[in-house]
Amino acid sequence: MKLSGLPQPLVAAALLVGSILGGSNALAQGAGDPAAGEKKAYTCLGCHGIQHYVNVYPSYHVPLIAGQNAAYLTAALQAYQSGERQHQTMQANADLLSDQDIADITSWLESVGGEAGTDQKGEAPDAATTCVACHGPTGLSAAPQWPALAGQYKSYIEQSLKSYQTGERNNAIMMGIAATLSDDDIRDLAEYYSAQQGPLVTAPINN
Repeated sequence: MKLSGLPQPLVAAALLVGSILGGSNALAQGAGDPAAGEKKAYTCLGCHGIQHYVNVYPSYHVPLIAGQNAAYLTAALQAYQSGERQHQTMQANADLLSDQDIADITSWLESVGGEAGTDQKGEAPDAATTCVACHGPTGLSAAPQWPALAGQYKSYIEQSLKSYQTGERNNAIMMGIAATLSDDDIRDLAEYYSAQQGPLVTAPINN
């Protein structure tokens, strides 16, 4: 895992957070059952199973989560449960899930993604220098606890980075990085990563 693009304090913190996340996820839950997860994910599909579905206020596309790394989705749901992430609907839904529910749902979501591309599309903006260490040069993450960005909705990437700037999302690494970004940087990063070919797709609804 390369962390050369990050300032040294963030390098150490990134390694620590990655270690903590990996360890806590392994202890918190057993192996996920994708078949069970498909059934349990029905409440997720009301938003994430509709292509280009938009969050009302603030207005941004609800993220593509099928094909996303299960370890990252697990960490995200746990953050909604703990209040580290603020979103009323997601917090209400996450609070209903047991550790095993989360393991099953995230396992299924990871299994139903698309094919990731291998070619870089366009030139990465200068601001991507600090993103590459964790998210890879085209938005395909170096470790499963970090999200794939390739092909994610532009407006969602923008909203996520702004949420780290405001503290609506409480993550020391991302808050530190987002604090260094201008509005133009955020726009350029969102345009670049959303243009890459990744595994993220609209979650399938099976009748």
